[in-house]
Amino acid sequence: MSLIYSLWVQECDYLNNIGTSNFRVAIKPKENSNGEHEVRCVKRRLLLEALAKELPSGTIRFSSKVVLIGCDGVNSVVAKWLGFKKPAFAGRLAIRGSVEFKHGHGFEPKFMQFFGKGVRSGALPIDDNSVYWFVTWTPSSKEEELEQDPAKVKQLILSKLGKIPEKVRALIENYELDGFISLPLRYRHPWELLWGNISKGNVCVAGDALHPLNPRPWPRRIVGK
Repeated sequence: MSLIYSLWVQECDYLNNIGTSNFRVAIKPKENSNGEHEVRCVKRRLLLEALAKELPSGTIRFSSKVVLIGCDGVNSVVAKWLGFKKPAFAGRLAIRGSVEFKHGHGFEPKFMQFFGKGVRSGALPIDDNSVYWFVTWTPSSKEEELEQDPAKVKQLILSKLGKIPEKVRALIENYELDGFISLPLRYRHPWELLWGNISKGNVCVAGDALHPLNPRPWPRRIVGK
């Protein structure tokens, strides 16, 4: 599964303004109680490639021993080396995936969300042929023990979906079984950020490795063991 990021419209406008030719999204704005609201979805690989192409040649160097910036996610090895504790469990599990359609998926360019009985689920088109989906819920102690059994996780997820459009349910129901691994949502306590050492010598930590965000239903939020 390709890693997916959601972007607010201002971030998309910036990427369009710098002329990134391979960055294309098509999620239209939707009116809600707070006025016009827009969120877009992009594959992380395309996002990184687009940003990298805007840098001068030679800016990005691999295996460099000059400076190490740890942006290695919620389970950061660098953060652990700097003395940070493992991020705290937020009390919810999540599972997500992206589905590719050879001849188009037929979904409208809208961010779909569904709520009920402690469960949040939804889907968001990435482009004309790809759709991202997610489910997050508050588990019981028994459900936490099922997180590494794909068949049982799939059965549990389908039983929790409730009344959602059949087309969205089919995204999850037909997803490959190996992808049904639930992961705990995590965050770092604010006082750890205030008092922790974010750097030591030529090593520092940034991004999700430093400050995993409070869980939300869209794909930018952090999941991890």
